Amino acid sequence: MSTHINHATTIPTTKAIRDRLKNYGHKGETYSDILTRMMDLIDREKFMDRMYKRLEEKDQFVSIDEMSTNPP
Repeated sequence: MSTHINHATTIPTTKAIRDRLKNYGHKGETYSDILTRMMDLIDREKFMDRMYKRLEEKDQFVSIDEMSTNPP
C-alpha cells in the first residue's frame, strides 16, 4: 500500500502521538498511508451520516429493527 512520496513534509507532533499513530498502522504502511486510510474512513462515515439524514428528512429511512417487527 505504500506510495512513493515525492513532496514529503514534516508535521511536528509529540512522540506519544507518533507512537499512537504507529499503533493504527499495518506492517509496511507509511504514516501517510495510515493517515489517508483514517481520513477515508472518516469521509465515508460523514457521507453515510448525510445520506441517512436525507432519508430521514424524506421519511424514507426505515431502521432494521422496524423492518424485523413490521415486515413490508
